[in-house]
Amino acid sequence: MNSHQPSKPDSVVDSLEKEATSKTEKRKTGHFGLITLIAGVGALVTGLLAIGIMPRLQQRAELAALAKSAQTDLPTVNVVKPKRAASSTDLSLPASIQANQETSVFARTNGYLRRRTVDIGDKVQAGQLLAEIDTPEADQEVAQSRAEFARAEANLAQARANLAQKQSNLSEAKSNLAARQAELKQARTNLELTRQTWQRWQQLQQQGAVTQQAADERKTAFSANLANVDAVQARVNSDQNSVNAALASINSDQANVNAYLASVAASRANVEKSVVLQSFKRVTAPYSGVITARNIDAGALISAGSNSNSTNAWLFKIAQTNNLRIRVNVPQTLVQSIRQGQTAQIHVREFPSKPFTGKVVRTADALDPKSNTLLTEIQVPNSDGTLRPGMYAQVTFTTTRVNPPVLVPANTLVINSEGTQVASVTKDQTVHYRKVEIGRDYGTQVEITTGLSPDESLITNPTDDLREGTRIQAVAVKPKKPN
Repeated sequence: MNSHQPSKPDSVVDSLEKEATSKTEKRKTGHFGLITLIAGVGALVTGLLAIGIMPRLQQRAELAALAKSAQTDLPTVNVVKPKRAASSTDLSLPASIQANQETSVFARTNGYLRRRTVDIGDKVQAGQLLAEIDTPEADQEVAQSRAEFARAEANLAQARANLAQKQSNLSEAKSNLAARQAELKQARTNLELTRQTWQRWQQLQQQGAVTQQAADERKTAFSANLANVDAVQARVNSDQNSVNAALASINSDQANVNAYLASVAASRANVEKSVVLQSFKRVTAPYSGVITARNIDAGALISAGSNSNSTNAWLFKIAQTNNLRIRVNVPQTLVQSIRQGQTAQIHVREFPSKPFTGKVVRTADALDPKSNTLLTEIQVPNSDGTLRPGMYAQVTFTTTRVNPPVLVPANTLVINSEGTQVASVTKDQTVHYRKVEIGRDYGTQVEITTGLSPDESLITNPTDDLREGTRIQAVAVKPKKPN
């Protein structure tokens, strides 16, 4: 018995170990099956995803490769963005300084130069004597015109005396006429009285109150008064004819007086003309200035007027230099910025540290059709005489533009039979040509006045291969600043 008791616990232990081992194996077998199941499901899902996604990924890769290949085949161009030019700008234009007034002095009468009183470089005042001319012909013309004037005045005096005599005769004739008219009036009154008396006596004679003799006497008195009225009327008519004749003679003499008045006026004008021509023997300065040239010497033959065939066509040249003027041609693009009274800086190379200031005094108000420029005149004070006519100068305007133009590099311009154009890049990366108008040219950059906006992209150095609508690959670069 004692020999079998020790073996019982071993069997139990073995049994328990077997059971534990069996359970462990079963648990391991369950875990492995679950893992296997999960792996199978994952493989199935992965396969399904691969079937749907892989073609798409492959297509995308092919498209990317094609796009990269297409981009590689497109022409690459450099593009720049235009920019708006500054609203304030300086405009420098070349010009030549001129005298405010410059005149060639000519002779207005013929003769020989007696003497000259000035020479080149002399400053003269207005009315100052420059030269004297001997004018014997002009002196004789003055004497002759004065004699004709005196004769015309004598004729006028005689005509006026005749007119006064005729007027006196007319007054006497009018006085006689008035007396005759009064006498006629009295005679007509007497005639009317004798007529009424005769008519009354005729009625009385028919009634037997008076004798026939008495009635006949009244009739005779009436007839006498009637004859007297006719005689006085005849004398009145005669006096009236005398008055009319005197009036006609006066009108004739008045016409003579008017003719002599006209002759006197003509003679007087001739005298004044001769005196004026004689006064031209004294050549005077038309205004204050400087004598810049002389063309005569004493004894030279002087001819009136500006005869281009004569060596003495002009005597002196005088210039007014206390105020100088400069004329410049302003381009059309800046015409709107030029106004009367605007200041301008004048730079002369001989005076580098001394700029001068002038003012715009006038413009032509119309552009030159050949150059499309506006002629502008600037006046510069020169009281100290620093500047001289004929000097070369640079005129600088500081102008403000209401609508500043667009500034682009000069290498973006295309000039051909279509005109001036720029090649721009559209949103879909194609070439589009735009017509533009050029403003100021800075050398490396140019102003565009119309046809372009600052938000465009412009191709630099466009070639003939870049036609309208060509697809390109753009590379942005920075534009250079104008010098």
